[in-house]
Amino acid sequence: MFTEPAITSLYVHVPFCAKKCSYCAFYSEASSGELMTRYVDALVREMEMVANDLKPRTIFFGGGTPSLLNLHHWETVLNAMQRLKLTGAEEWTVECNPATVSADKAKLLRDFGVNRISMGVQSLNEELLDKLGRIHSREQVFKSFDILRKAGFDNLNLDLMFAIPGQTMEIWRDTLREVIAMQSEHLSSYEVIYEEDTALFHDLQQGKIAVDENLACEMYEELLDTAQRAGFRQYEVANFAKDDGSAGDIPSRACLHNVNYWRGGSFYGLGPSAAGFVRGVRTKNWSNTTMYCEQLENGSRAIESKEELPPLRRAGELAAFGLRMNAGWPLVQFKNRTGFDLRQEWSAEIQQIIQLGYGSLDDERFRLTRQGMRYADWAAELFLKI
Repeated sequence: MFTEPAITSLYVHVPFCAKKCSYCAFYSEASSGELMTRYVDALVREMEMVANDLKPRTIFFGGGTPSLLNLHHWETVLNAMQRLKLTGAEEWTVECNPATVSADKAKLLRDFGVNRISMGVQSLNEELLDKLGRIHSREQVFKSFDILRKAGFDNLNLDLMFAIPGQTMEIWRDTLREVIAMQSEHLSSYEVIYEEDTALFHDLQQGKIAVDENLACEMYEELLDTAQRAGFRQYEVANFAKDDGSAGDIPSRACLHNVNYWRGGSFYGLGPSAAGFVRGVRTKNWSNTTMYCEQLENGSRAIESKEELPPLRRAGELAAFGLRMNAGWPLVQFKNRTGFDLRQEWSAEIQQIIQLGYGSLDDERFRLTRQGMRYADWAAELFLKI
């Protein structure tokens, strides 16, 4: 039995996709009806194993393409969650592909308490969608958005990508203009990253495409300015949310689940390849759906590895994550969370960032500047002490 306070965040990885996108390095595989049914049964078993230690305030179903699960699959998962008292979260997000949204599915999710949808738009340009390997059309984006609104979803996120090979500034501006006009509550926008073992990385290695760093910087600046004019507040490198005007570092429509990650909170990770962090111990499930199912069918969780970081290394990791947020790290909050003084343990690193104009430090907090946010990954590496 669990005796400590229950964990309040749950991540569920759904590994299935209709087709692998050219940029994707996440664990996913082509959908198969038989394996999907087996996965759903295994996921319910894994939920049963941890349910007594969960009182979810935030839930996030990511992928892969969670919306690829059919109505019967979703009914099985949602009924199990209701039985295990895992529903009723303050924020419950499900990622969707515009090509796999239906009125019936949207209504089912909403009826069980899902209240936030993150839709993978990536682009509204048909040629770029094809280049990225996306299965949806621009028309399906608008259609699916309307379906979700009619189902009662009033907290929608739209995912975009920039610096896509072949994407001009004019195309990027057009996409931003059209997406802003849709009036979602949240906007996420990521620069294309060339991960090994992806089709895009292969094309880059072969010289078929080239990286234009200056254009990528200009696109990021355009994103910041356009989002701000439209009433979105940036609260993390790639995330922008509407705000009801209440005071605080985090806008009211921010993704609470992700904020928990960036502030180093605990969470359970269920499903193939899912990572979790519970009471200082990091876990990772096997990145193999068949193996995942076999382990659960045999009565054990499908955990491949466990790791507990030394205090200073964990503190550095927390510093790195937290600096992705516009609010940076309040110094007192960081010390209370980790036991370390950010200014002492990382004095040289902080000065290096400040001298480049990428960071600012006052009596209350250390944060990255607008220019520094563009290089948040580089800054983060400075804090990752072994």
